[in-house]
Amino acid sequence: MQPDLAALVGSRICHDLISPIGAIGNGVELLSLTDGDTGAEMDLINESVQNASARIRYFRIAYGAASEEQHVSRSEVLSILSASARGGRFNYIWQIEGEQPRRRVRCALLILQALETALPLGGDLQVLQDGDSWIARAQGPRISIDQPLWDNLLSPQLCYHHTAAQVQFALLPGVLAQAGRTLEFVEHSDRLVARF
Repeated sequence: MQPDLAALVGSRICHDLISPIGAIGNGVELLSLTDGDTGAEMDLINESVQNASARIRYFRIAYGAASEEQHVSRSEVLSILSASARGGRFNYIWQIEGEQPRRRVRCALLILQALETALPLGGDLQVLQDGDSWIARAQGPRISIDQPLWDNLLSPQLCYHHTAAQVQFALLPGVLAQAGRTLEFVEHSDRLVARF
């Protein structure tokens, strides 16, 4: 039996937000121990707050409800991805112009999270448009995919058990269907390409 997706989403959000929140706590603790210059500590707090804010905004689009009428501006997506990349292992390249349907952006953000799992050492994640299709590419120094996980994404099985770290894989089939999209995935020796 598949675990409750809402619980998995909650676990995923808590897991991803614990690091920046912990760093904020560490920064505050350091501030309390210093008598003089607090520049480095304030930088740590500021960076952590920005990271936590970016993740929350990312999750709001990726995991939140999306109606047909809702749109997301290019500047909002760029702001989220830029803040998410700061100090991290991933470089996001968003090459989609203009305001886009939130459902389609939601698909792209979940696919980016899925692709991140295949880049254990980090790398570049790019989203671009080819006619009516969107393409997400992942490239990095090492590519490692969990084949059963990706197979289940392309052909979902009710008995497959996702972990909280894999919740994006559990959500993607329904989110893609809601957006009227189908997913194609190709693994190359040096990159991964997802088209929807």
